[in-house]
Amino acid sequence: MFDLHRLRLLRELKHRGTLAAVAAALSYAPSSVSQQLSQLEAEVGVPLLEPVGRRVRLTEQAEILVAHTEAVLERLERAEADIAASLTDLTGTLRIAAFQTAALALVPTALGLLRERHPGLRVHLTQREPEKALPGLQARDFDLVLAEEYPGNPNPRPPELEQQDLLDDTLHLALPGPDGTRYPRGALAVLRSLGSRPWVMEPEGTAARRWAVALCRDAGFEPDVRFETTDLLLHLRLVEQGHAAAFLPALVWDGRPPPVALRHLPRGRRTRRIFTVVRRGRSRHPAVLACRDALLRAVALRSPLP
Repeated sequence: MFDLHRLRLLRELKHRGTLAAVAAALSYAPSSVSQQLSQLEAEVGVPLLEPVGRRVRLTEQAEILVAHTEAVLERLERAEADIAASLTDLTGTLRIAAFQTAALALVPTALGLLRERHPGLRVHLTQREPEKALPGLQARDFDLVLAEEYPGNPNPRPPELEQQDLLDDTLHLALPGPDGTRYPRGALAVLRSLGSRPWVMEPEGTAARRWAVALCRDAGFEPDVRFETTDLLLHLRLVEQGHAAAFLPALVWDGRPPPVALRHLPRGRRTRRIFTVVRRGRSRHPAVLACRDALLRAVALRSPLP
């Protein structure tokens, strides 16, 4: 029978990419990881890794092993969930990753609701964009991730992950400066009028950036992106002071009156989907169920979105 610990190291290598990353994540020496994987190769009787430059990649047989390891780990997580469900008190640690606006607008209220009902549950929150948080969920760095999906930019849906919708967040065109009356009417007309203005957007490679650039190109111009940051509060401040135009979701002002002039976006392009993601094996764990319920109640308690 293959050693489960070594199989988990092989699985970690698939998700983290390098022996050094596996060692850092698990607090091992890289030489120890390499030695354990060499022993696994001896157990299996076929090569599991092949060199590619200074890195290694998994062989076909290693990929087969990892697929079976995922199934075993999912079953073990279900066993953990069943044991937790049999207990009277909910304890332990729940690790959450959330992007900035969800972390600001939803998570604090949800944490208060969890504390009231489950004072023995310890919640660890990390602010992280979905592009990095979802791979971390698959690598078991997190138990639950708050993620987003922009119009026309569907996310991959790995079979080992399970999504649950949380809310639709309205997206707006935010006009630079305090006076929005000088801009034309109509979604496309006002967007085109900003074609020569500076823009603030999220960094390249993010779903938000791909969606925003596609929207500008559909309006007939290439945006002059002078400011790049994942901090949407900085986006808002740059718009407020007239330095840039931006696309801002309603969660940024969290139910309060928006401090900048806003315009609607074209139909079909004006909402992003916000949802929670967990591994299937952990989806029935009482801590995950309690957190998802608290987040849904946090959404219900909010002021209506503009």
